[in-house]
Amino acid sequence: MAIEDPGVRGRAPHASDPSASRGRLFPESASPTRSEFQRDRDRIIHSTAFRRLAHKTQVFVPLDGDHFRTRLTHTIEVGQIARALARALALDEDLAEAVALAHDLGHTPFGHAGEHALQRCMEAYGGFDHNAQALRVVTLLERRYARYDGLDLTFETLEGLVKHNGPLRGPRANRALAPYVAEFDALFPLELDTFAGPEAQAAALADDIAYDAHDIDDGLRAGLFSLEDIEAVPFIGVMLDEIRAVYGALERSRVIHELGRRVITRFVEDAIVQSEKRLRLVGAKSVEDVRRAGVATIAFSPPMAEADRSIKAFLFPKMYRHEKVVGVWERAEQVISRLFPVYFDDPAQMPPEWAELARAEEGAARGRHVADYIAGMTDRYALGEYRKLFGEKMSLG
Repeated sequence: MAIEDPGVRGRAPHASDPSASRGRLFPESASPTRSEFQRDRDRIIHSTAFRRLAHKTQVFVPLDGDHFRTRLTHTIEVGQIARALARALALDEDLAEAVALAHDLGHTPFGHAGEHALQRCMEAYGGFDHNAQALRVVTLLERRYARYDGLDLTFETLEGLVKHNGPLRGPRANRALAPYVAEFDALFPLELDTFAGPEAQAAALADDIAYDAHDIDDGLRAGLFSLEDIEAVPFIGVMLDEIRAVYGALERSRVIHELGRRVITRFVEDAIVQSEKRLRLVGAKSVEDVRRAGVATIAFSPPMAEADRSIKAFLFPKMYRHEKVVGVWERAEQVISRLFPVYFDDPAQMPPEWAELARAEEGAARGRHVADYIAGMTDRYALGEYRKLFGEKMSLG
């Protein structure tokens, strides 16, 4: 399909306009060189939390190697796909990219294994949710600026960060409201009962596309499953047939690359066509129409949504619950599960600035400080702390 250059057709009427942003918690003068959403993107890229993503696990792969995804490379891939969707739909590319780049800033070390462990540790203290933690990072925990804590991002980026998977209040809410999200919303309302703008929805869809493509790639390269195994997924089988028909016998590595490229392309092209249909169907003439449409307007068609589900259904047992991966997850969870009570009971084991905060609190407030500290760790820092506190090296491989 041919994609029209949005520079020719201009910004869609339902796109977010940086010149009409609802602003920031701490008002600032406009930049003479960058739009408000460009400033958000740049602040995210220069944050400490963003740099840490380079040393945080995406999905555990039980092999040594430098070519498997980290949380940072996943984030960059999501940003690229989000920009592609936004460009094709004449949305604001910078806002789509900003939401994509910030969406995983709240993730713990050790991927989902670390998150599961921290959720259990925080059950008595309000729980742990990586989306809410991302909001804490960009509104509280990043301490770079003279006038305020956090990055002071625009309303549009913040709402996209917390609502990219849908409303958080009302009949369409798809998850429990995390305490910090409710607390921040009381200070700076994010309209939690509506959908996010179209750019944030594009970033959420880009996250699904990136997951499908790179987890297939990483799983194949790690030997967790074979091309013959995943060919049983009808959507993937069709593409492998196409590759064989066009190129004949290719070396395995080229087949894997070609498959990943085609997975991304098919999902992106489908999302563009389906989203245009949905936007017309709801009569979206403004970003507010998108927020209040009652349904996601940036989405896959039903057949492609089924293809997405079928890929995830295949990957769950073959990759995420593979016996080699589960063994790594269990050891990673042990690291987090043992670190938390030590820091909670003896805050002096944390760096002075964290120890001072935790000592001044008790109960849920202390637990939250400890969770903030652990969630910010990289994989190797957490392993180093484990070795320092318990006198033993935890091997994850």
